[in-house]
Amino acid sequence: MIKKLPLLFLLSFISFSSFSQLRRTIINGKVTDSLSTVKNANIINLKTNQGTFSSDDGEFRIFVKTGDSLRISSIQHITKFIIINKNNLANKFVDVKLTYSTVVLDTFELKRHNLSGRLGIDSKNVPTNKKDSLLNDLLDFSDIDMNVVAPDDHIDKMKPPVNNTDPTANFAGAGAAVVMPFKDSERLWALRKELARKKQFPYKIMSELGEKFFFEKLKIPIDKYFHFLEYCNPLGIEKLHKDGKVLDIIKIFQTESKSYLKIIKKE
Repeated sequence: MIKKLPLLFLLSFISFSSFSQLRRTIINGKVTDSLSTVKNANIINLKTNQGTFSSDDGEFRIFVKTGDSLRISSIQHITKFIIINKNNLANKFVDVKLTYSTVVLDTFELKRHNLSGRLGIDSKNVPTNKKDSLLNDLLDFSDIDMNVVAPDDHIDKMKPPVNNTDPTANFAGAGAAVVMPFKDSERLWALRKELARKKQFPYKIMSELGEKFFFEKLKIPIDKYFHFLEYCNPLGIEKLHKDGKVLDIIKIFQTESKSYLKIIKKE
């Protein structure tokens, strides 16, 4: 029995190590370039297709495990790929340095001229004989037949249009309304902000409540974390988080986690 204990301990240690390697955890990161931090960089874990964006300070948080590949992209920067290693998990940090992308222009020929860009000076530098030749060409009416009678100028006889200051007058009684383009822009911008907030919600709520709350207290499996949030989403957890009602969210998580665990066990 004594001889079997080390073997049992070794097997349990190996199984625990294997579980630790399979488990994804949250690590922090920072995106910089040669000048400063890079904000709004897109970071995606290519193994899970889960992503996030860097903050104004270039910082981000993301679920990873050893061997995961991160793709970091940003406007004006070359896209970079990073493979997560054991050091990243041990330090719970990954440092990302992006390089500016260089735009190569097509070749062009630059011709020298003696112009300064100031009309008063440049006109004096043009030879007099050249000025005269240009004026003669412009004022030459020798090819025009002066005996031809021009037709009536109907445009000149037309009355100016009535300036109607009411843009909806032509639609009076038809229930028409003037749609301003900037309203569409405002609506699209609000939709974009809402989508960005929804993407950030899983990482913000994890940052506020902590990994122990979800994975140890509620016993939610790591790979089911996002699925559990979707399960609770119809109860309005995202709106509650937007309104700052974190305690209400905790109560929902505590209640719904019991039924959720029963469902995934049956599956």
